[in-house]
Amino acid sequence: MKYRNIKFVGVAMLAAVAMTSCSDSFLEEKQNFEQVGSEVYNDIEGVAGRVNDVYQWCLPTPNSRQLWKQPQNGLSDDESKSTEEFSGFGCFVNPQNPMQAEVGNVPDYFQGQANNIVQSVWGRVRNINDVIAGISGGTLDQATKDKYLGQVYFFRAWCYYLMFKWYGGVPVIDKVVPIEASSFTPRSTSKATYEFICNDLDKAVELLLPYTSDGGWTKAEDYGRVTAGTAMAVKGRMMLLWASPLFNRANDEQRWRDAYEYINQSMTVMAQCGHGLYGEGNPGTNASTWANMFTTTERNPEAVFIQINNNVADGGAPDYSRNNNWENAVRPSNTMGGGGVIPSAMLVDLFPMSDGKVPESAGTYTKLEKSGKIYDPELPFMDRDPRFYRTFAFPGVRWAFQGDPTSDQNYNPYKGGDYILWNYMWYENADDAGNVEGKSYGADNLFTNGKGFYVRKRSDDADVNKSPCYIFENTGRSFKRNAAPYIEIRYTEVMLNLAEAACGAGHLDVAVDMLQKIRARVGYTADNNYGLPANLLTDQAACMSAILYERQIEFAYEGKRFDDMRRWMLFDGGAVTVDGAPASWTLTGWGGNTCTWLGVKPMNDQRRENLEFRLKEPYAVGATKQGPRTEVDPLLSGKTPALTVAQRDAYAIDLRKDITVEQERLKEFYDTYLVRKLKKGDARTSDKIDLFVKYQPYYYFMGISSGALGNNAGIEQTIGWADTNRGNAAGTFDPLAE
Repeated sequence: MKYRNIKFVGVAMLAAVAMTSCSDSFLEEKQNFEQVGSEVYNDIEGVAGRVNDVYQWCLPTPNSRQLWKQPQNGLSDDESKSTEEFSGFGCFVNPQNPMQAEVGNVPDYFQGQANNIVQSVWGRVRNINDVIAGISGGTLDQATKDKYLGQVYFFRAWCYYLMFKWYGGVPVIDKVVPIEASSFTPRSTSKATYEFICNDLDKAVELLLPYTSDGGWTKAEDYGRVTAGTAMAVKGRMMLLWASPLFNRANDEQRWRDAYEYINQSMTVMAQCGHGLYGEGNPGTNASTWANMFTTTERNPEAVFIQINNNVADGGAPDYSRNNNWENAVRPSNTMGGGGVIPSAMLVDLFPMSDGKVPESAGTYTKLEKSGKIYDPELPFMDRDPRFYRTFAFPGVRWAFQGDPTSDQNYNPYKGGDYILWNYMWYENADDAGNVEGKSYGADNLFTNGKGFYVRKRSDDADVNKSPCYIFENTGRSFKRNAAPYIEIRYTEVMLNLAEAACGAGHLDVAVDMLQKIRARVGYTADNNYGLPANLLTDQAACMSAILYERQIEFAYEGKRFDDMRRWMLFDGGAVTVDGAPASWTLTGWGGNTCTWLGVKPMNDQRRENLEFRLKEPYAVGATKQGPRTEVDPLLSGKTPALTVAQRDAYAIDLRKDITVEQERLKEFYDTYLVRKLKKGDARTSDKIDLFVKYQPYYYFMGISSGALGNNAGIEQTIGWADTNRGNAAGTFDPLAE
């Protein structure tokens, strides 16, 4: 690998911060180190500072769009907009603008900013290699060295994992090399890269076990550091990826057996490190326990790999303010939030019914038993999986917060955050009311910023968490100062990784046991087999399909679905060949088509729409000048028969109470006043012709962008992509070659 155009900017250490109860105290460092020399590694504070610097560079970030560091965080980025979660074509599925290296529209997960070592993939690898060499050659005792080296080996593996999942083989560099052309390192094979990552993780496990196997790090200020369990979780994720169809076209069962044995063994270490299923045995009301795990800040057993945040105000030295922007993003504008995040109607309609089964109308997961509950899209909140109510917000649901949004611009009468979301719509004229692109106006001063449905997942609900992680400010973006943690790997993922590996290895009983435990956590019971189909112990394809469905629901809006779709080739089933690819790329396992084998509808040739609920006549057309809600809302403004605010609010669902009772009142409101309306999601042509998802088969293994190729003249381009360094000749690097 050649480090061209990389500028060494020094090592900026994390400054001391005034921490709150929801904060990352282990990042509370004392001083600023720049242009460090080897002597820093002979001092315990120097070593700790350099290791914390690695954390600063490499921890997943929940807010920014740094492709090289954390491609997916649950928001509507290019990857998530290529799944069922969001509409709006991401670059991977845009039928009008296919990605091509020669065009320059390929995301760069390989390089980052070549002229800035802090923002460069290879800059952070170089920084880690410097820390490993420095600690190893320092004068501290070996036990102290091991404590820190284990953490740094983990992050080198993590950096390489984030490249491996896209490209397969990449240049493997395990030492500091001169920043000059002669230091060029070619791409290693995918197998060699995979083994390098696994070896680093094995080192991390060995070195961290003595310090983290007694319930995790013993000092409270160390909470948030990686553990031996964290390293094993990432290796388990790696092994599952290696066994999946993306890398395992012939379905070599030994890979599944290896992954199963490793992940199964890792569960013991997970427990020793304090990791476990959050809220097991106590589902709460309407999955309230499940909802609370995302805002639990101290010793959360679910958090296997976590980014700790704080709610300190902006400004100050590096990392003085480390706020999580999720709460602000998902909260509606009339709470003084950022305006909300819009889920696609596809996922809203796909969620399980209250009996745990797939809705009959879903049109996918055909090998799974369909629900005995009738799904009415006009009443999407009726009889749904408990997680539905904690994943989505919709007209007529209580969504409390602590704060008083009293500004005139964001008028809201719910003092103290005693908030009910009323986001039904009306229109200026009848034509807009019937037009999928018609301009709509939302209740309660949402007005032109109303959303038909909202993503509620991971929000800090005041009815669930009595000590919010945010500090509400009655100005601007009120939820911005938010210390909610960001969990990259949850313990539930480890369980589902085990379930998937067990299924692939033929241990269907273990797979089903994991699914049952996960479902029990949200309130399902043995009375109906936890809502699971009866054939999972005898039908491997159905069992794997159930696992992928559970992943899709459990991890919705956590940035995990796109990776699952890629590794299982769910855009076309893997049945479409890539020009110039060797025979080894042909999918011969799973009957030659993963979608057919699983009974899953391919994502290609589908489109995602949005939805909203509009007022029925005579309320559908109303005022379009913003003012107090009772003056502009047709339902409250005197049309006959009009409702009072109190009458309307009495219909709302309160998730603190029995949902079977609550939903019946809201059903009456919808039946009387609302109708579901299709709202344009994915793009249309200028002639208003619908466009459909198109994921090209060569996308499964990413090509290196033209910018990254230009800075690394000797790097091979991936098969299926043009090599812009060689006159756009066909790429020659084979990610499946050993």
